[in-house]
Amino acid sequence: MKRFFLSILVIFALLVIGFNLWGYATLGTIDVAENAERQEDANAVVLVMGATGSAGDGLLKAAIEDPSVKKVYVLTRRSTPRIDAGVASGKVDMRLHKDFTDYSAFATELAEVNTVLWGLGTSSLKVDDATYTRIHVDFTIAFIKEWLSARNEAPMALHYITGMGTDPKGDAHWAREKGRLEREMAELAAPTPLRTFSYRSAYIRPTSENSNALTYLGELLLKPGKLVITSKALGQAMLEISTRITELPNGTLIDNADSIAYAQAYQESMAQ
Repeated sequence: MKRFFLSILVIFALLVIGFNLWGYATLGTIDVAENAERQEDANAVVLVMGATGSAGDGLLKAAIEDPSVKKVYVLTRRSTPRIDAGVASGKVDMRLHKDFTDYSAFATELAEVNTVLWGLGTSSLKVDDATYTRIHVDFTIAFIKEWLSARNEAPMALHYITGMGTDPKGDAHWAREKGRLEREMAELAAPTPLRTFSYRSAYIRPTSENSNALTYLGELLLKPGKLVITSKALGQAMLEISTRITELPNGTLIDNADSIAYAQAYQESMAQ
């Protein structure tokens, strides 16, 4: 029995090492410009989708803490302690919403929005294929169409977490649908001022308020290969990319190492 568990431990260690080596060797395809053209009010009004989720909570935290963000809209089915605190501070405007295929009631608010941080989604293990497509593709496309109907003026940027493994020709349904979404978002935005960015993130560690020993262990194991980023840092990367109005074109795919690099650039700019 001891030999069996030792074998399992060795296999696990080898997998972690191999995965980290792969990440270190292959991730990070974008060179972060040192003197990029910036528009400091590009994130004046931010909308966070999926703010009650593990990733979305970090995106919301990043937006609330950014001094250049003047207002944060949250469309949600329910509230959280972070949303409540943001509302109490006056920075967050929460709107309860049920039908995520119809945003027509928010045309006035959408006309104000510069940046959308999209963390809304679910695991493919929790729902059937049709429901997964509805949540990840239909909800998003409906939103973009309504946003472009309400606003047609730069700066506009939408940041969506598609996840590592996204592949329009992949074997898994979720990978193909996320790949299709990446393409359709970019196509909708192409003739407009909107830029869409897809984040093929690996492990997104929750905010410190929602982390535990297991999540920190996962971060420790995957950090050497740049396979982990905190949800707050991912939000910071998104906000940084929004301000760099000419650096990345619409439809850019951003891997985990790229997100880490832009988060570092954001943190450096805040420290100045």
